[in-house]
Amino acid sequence: MAETEYTARGVRIGRWVRSLTRAGQVHIKDGRLELLTSYGTQIDSAPVRQVRAGRPWFGRGDRALASVNGRQYVLTLGGERGGGRESGTKAVGRFLEAVRAARGRGNGTADFG
Repeated sequence: MAETEYTARGVRIGRWVRSLTRAGQVHIKDGRLELLTSYGTQIDSAPVRQVRAGRPWFGRGDRALASVNGRQYVLTLGGERGGGRESGTKAVGRFLEAVRAARGRGNGTADFG
């Protein structure tokens, strides 16, 4: 089993105005993106090549949009890293870079923004 390429914890995952979890997890591992609840239950998963990700055109800088299996998700990334917190803008940047890297080591671009 390969090592996890990207992990974010404490992520609010929603479908526009409906919140699915306030402390979820996002994993990119073995070429798949997984959205998990705080209990580890899978919300959605897809091969990273089929995931569209980007920043919203408006709104706060700590949010990213992700289209997984045709469903739109809003990810609010607070950015737990190590023992401290990372700014939301940096956390979103790291997430988008991880998606790009997993799609083909920089060949793909974010599709939303």
